[in-house]
Amino acid sequence: MQFASLGSGSRGNATLVEAGSTLVMVDCGFSCRETERRMQRLGRSPAQLKAILVTHEHGDHIRGVPVLARKYNLPVWLSNGTGLMLQENGLPDVHMLNGYNRFALGDLEIHPYTVPHDAREPCQFVFGDGSCRFGMLTDTGLITAHIRDCLDTCDALLLECNHDADMLANGPYPASLKQRVGGPLGHLSNGQAGKLLEQIDTSQLQHVVAAHLSEKNNRPELARQALAVPLSCDPDWIGIAGQEDGCNWRAIN
Repeated sequence: MQFASLGSGSRGNATLVEAGSTLVMVDCGFSCRETERRMQRLGRSPAQLKAILVTHEHGDHIRGVPVLARKYNLPVWLSNGTGLMLQENGLPDVHMLNGYNRFALGDLEIHPYTVPHDAREPCQFVFGDGSCRFGMLTDTGLITAHIRDCLDTCDALLLECNHDADMLANGPYPASLKQRVGGPLGHLSNGQAGKLLEQIDTSQLQHVVAAHLSEKNNRPELARQALAVPLSCDPDWIGIAGQEDGCNWRAIN
């Protein structure tokens, strides 16, 4: 199994997960043309996708889904709440997922799980191929016991480090936006992400990639340091999924 990011941040998010002959995309916050360009950089085409999975309806995660799905006739998996907000938008093939029930797509077992965020029915995903597990966590304001249970003993993590708490507090956002971003239905800070790594079994981790970094309220070196401390590793071992260049393929063995 392997994963890669097409880009991650407030201007667009998309992640690829591949096992065997099965390739899926989680979210698509980029235009169809930009998605095609970014996938080409990773040696893939949307025509190879088996499905698009959607975490929630915010534009930076779903903006490109309808056009991409229609152009390539792709099935889209999303929660009932997300589907209501999207109003299906002419999607060719819609499947409703439950935030607690696993399902299989080709060589991948997919475990959706619920998270607290200011969306209608948001979820995140853990992927398995029978031997390895890859967990994704972005767009949540709190770490819950359910999140910890789902991400425990994963072999790789794509983990939100949206903001440095001090930079957010002293940054340019208006007070209302600061409260939203840093609140219980907002986004994880570097410190919260680091705390999660203290609370789960990380003994099997082969990769940790920080994602969804704010361009105004965070810096890659701060995110790396926050995740490196609980793992007792060199900060350079921590990957970054950037807004412009995402991150390249990472193999999980």
